[in-house]
Amino acid sequence: MALSKAPAVSHTRVDEGSAGQRIDNFLVRICKGVPKSHIYRILRSGEVRVNSRRVDQTYRLQEGDELRIPPIRLADKGAVAPVPVGKAFDIVFEDEALLVLDKPAGLAVHGGSGVSFGVIEQLRRQRPEAKFLELVHRLDRETSGLLIVAKKRSALTVLHDMMREGKVQKRYLTLVAGRWLNPQQHVRLALHKYLLENGERRVSVNPEGKPAHSIVRLVKRWSGYSLVEVELKTGRTHQIRVHLSHLGFPLCGDDKYGDFALNKQLEKEGLKRMFLHAAKLAFRHPLTDQTIELSAPLPAELEGFVAFVEQTREREHG
Repeated sequence: MALSKAPAVSHTRVDEGSAGQRIDNFLVRICKGVPKSHIYRILRSGEVRVNSRRVDQTYRLQEGDELRIPPIRLADKGAVAPVPVGKAFDIVFEDEALLVLDKPAGLAVHGGSGVSFGVIEQLRRQRPEAKFLELVHRLDRETSGLLIVAKKRSALTVLHDMMREGKVQKRYLTLVAGRWLNPQQHVRLALHKYLLENGERRVSVNPEGKPAHSIVRLVKRWSGYSLVEVELKTGRTHQIRVHLSHLGFPLCGDDKYGDFALNKQLEKEGLKRMFLHAAKLAFRHPLTDQTIELSAPLPAELEGFVAFVEQTREREHG
């Protein structure tokens, strides 16, 4: 890969949007394409200065700090495919502190692990004037629905605390194979993350894993299928998919934990993605404390498949 000519020393003043961020994370963000190992090396060597002083990687930036960043050799920009602007996202809520968008299925929330870009990179490309845009939480690539993005670091910090404390209510809609009987059921099964031989991440129910709590509510039931709403009380990786699959109710279209033979049949019948949608969010605004309640309807392809099931399967009650 070709390397461009090394730039000169640069100086940056920290603004309100970056205040409170660790300097290592700040440098990773502004020095795009530079390996993290190199970022840590220039911090350890003292080549990065804050107000003419050395700092370690845990230093939290203050508004008005003056940063000296040494010359860094970057990969030639022409050798890296640019992030496409793409179609504008459906914005469900926005103010000066945050925005909530309705993420389409099939798009990762961020680049990495073989994905060159995701929602956050595309959003920054669409809004070049934005000084700060950071993900508050994540959705699986195959999942559609409500995703929160912070526009201020102060909002991001508070929202992260709220997420950890379970103060953001998240509800999902999913169609599962099987007859879900209980109107409401609490599922408390610890989850453990592991890697397959090919490096892919997987999750399993394991008593030695991290605590995970889901509340499953029955919405509709047909012969062989159930539409349920799942409220997450914890936010573990693949939590809904693993909890329901473990209980014998795999998500329709799930290519990791689902019923693979059934998925092939469902694809022929029109379901070409995993049926999981982040449908509702409720939380207090991180800066104004105002109550925010948001919803996103099922995408057309999922609504259409529910209509197909309604027409071809006997509806069950009770």
